[in-house]
Amino acid sequence: MADLLLMGVRFALFAVLMLIAGLAAFPIHALKPGERQDPELGSILSRPMRWLCAAALFLSLMGMAVLTASMQGIGIFAIDPAMVVALVGETDVGVAWLVRMAALLVATVAAFRIARNPVAATMIAAAAGAVALATLAWSGHAGASEGTAGWIHRASDTLHMIAAAIWLGAIAGFLLLLRPGEPVAKDRLAMTARSLDRFAPVGTLCVLLIAATGLVNGQMIVGAANIGRSIASPYGQLLAIKLVLFAAMLALAAANRWRLTPALGRAFDEPDTDPASAARAMRRSLILEALAGLAILALVAWFGMLEPFNPA
Repeated sequence: MADLLLMGVRFALFAVLMLIAGLAAFPIHALKPGERQDPELGSILSRPMRWLCAAALFLSLMGMAVLTASMQGIGIFAIDPAMVVALVGETDVGVAWLVRMAALLVATVAAFRIARNPVAATMIAAAAGAVALATLAWSGHAGASEGTAGWIHRASDTLHMIAAAIWLGAIAGFLLLLRPGEPVAKDRLAMTARSLDRFAPVGTLCVLLIAATGLVNGQMIVGAANIGRSIASPYGQLLAIKLVLFAAMLALAAANRWRLTPALGRAFDEPDTDPASAARAMRRSLILEALAGLAILALVAWFGMLEPFNPA
């Protein structure tokens, strides 16, 4: 039960921290300078950012409690405060947790300022969210690596997570712009199509970074010589499923880029095109892409607690 709870907290923390960093970064790379100042857009981003920051603070507190209970082999309600203080003060995981909490407090303050000062606030929230996300590199397999190899592994893991956060945050941003129940306004739809186009090179860079750092992380954890043994283990099988889901996300992103985005852009220009239908098609594709991304995070939270392969 303790392992299941820890896995659930890890998954939720991965998802929330990635959304904080990625959603705050969304206006920076996907919108034009003038669009970033739009108070309506600031309001659209501000509300979910506040909830995400509150959830991240709670989940981080919960995660430290669950980790302490797991390391002590006791129930979560049997934790002594002295155990938590010792873990926070005497381990790298504890230091990373303190950094995360500080970064999340900064992100929370920035989230409440987005509606008033969207450009500066989103930049601060994105930077603080990235720092908070990076602290997760001190847990799981990257945190267990030592010496120079350990720092390389953690740096690679950090880049891997930030690239994934920008991708997932962009999906969330596009879904907010295309949220159901809103009237299909020409200006908003045109802006969404432009932002999808602007994200294309950023998304390509994210994919390249995810692939490159994934290879580095795989070498650090498994090693090329142990691929066969790893595939025979639960870790390797879950990793294979992750790669299939990643490929599905790439296929959906390609359909968005080459088919659905052009259709969205010309929705008001061609008389036989229904703008609402174009918006719904894009929204469905983005939801599927988001679900695949969340499934990947669930797998990461799971196999991050497993051994890569059984000892010979």
